[in-house]
This record gives sequence, C-alpha cells and structure tokens, in this order.
Amino acid sequence: MGSDVSPQMAFARFVRRAIDDAREERGWTVTDLATHTGVGRSTVFRWLAGDWQDYPELAKVRGFCAALDLPVAAAFRALGLPDAGPVPRRRGAEDAPVEADVRVILERLADPTVPTEEKHHIRDLLRYLARRPVRRAG
Repeated sequence: MGSDVSPQMAFARFVRRAIDDAREERGWTVTDLATHTGVGRSTVFRWLAGDWQDYPELAKVRGFCAALDLPVAAAFRALGLPDAGPVPRRRGAEDAPVEADVRVILERLADPTVPTEEKHHIRDLLRYLARRPVRRAG
C-alpha cells in the first residue's frame, strides 16, 4: 500500500461513514447501530477512535457490514486485509495453496470457538511476517 494511513485511521473512517449513513438513511443512533449489528457501543467507539492494537474480530466486522448492507471487502481493505470472500482463480496454480492458507487463517480469526489467546498468536505472527525484510536472491 502506498498510503501513510494506518489501518486504525482507515477503518475509523470506514466506520464513521457507515455510522453517518445509518443515521441519515435509517435514523439510527450508535445504540441502534449496536443493537442491529451485534457490535457493542464500546467496540464501535474504539473502532471510531482507532483505539485498537489487535485487529477487530472479523466476525464482528462481518456482522457490522451485513446489518448495514456494506461490502465486507471494503471493511477488510480499510483494515489492510485481503478480502476473505471467495478467491477468484485469476493467477497461476502455484498461488492456490497460498490463497487457501490465507482463507484458513481468516476463518480461524473469525471463528468464535477459537480461543482469544490463539487469535493473538496468529495476529502477532502475521504482523511479524508482514514487517520483516524480504531477502531477494541474486
């Protein structure tokens, strides 16, 4: 990504637009939004403030988007995550195992039966891998 905007700031903007649209189109308050989306008021306010270190629970993001008729892919883009929807088969066959692995990881992060501690380990490892320098052969 060529942008200097953090995932927290980008997602906060996404949530702000969603809240403003819900207020304008449906007359919803933040309390109404929490009731309809299943995302607690305190979580909504944390998202708005960009006050999170670990990525928001993907199941909550999905519920938020579904209740507001928003594309989940847009929320995931704001978070800097790949779309967890069906992966189109545009690339060569050698990419398929990576896409399948990413899909499994996203499903584990969204699964409410996976312990929070395990989700923290997954996120920590992903952050490490995303930030480590790439060694080029040559």
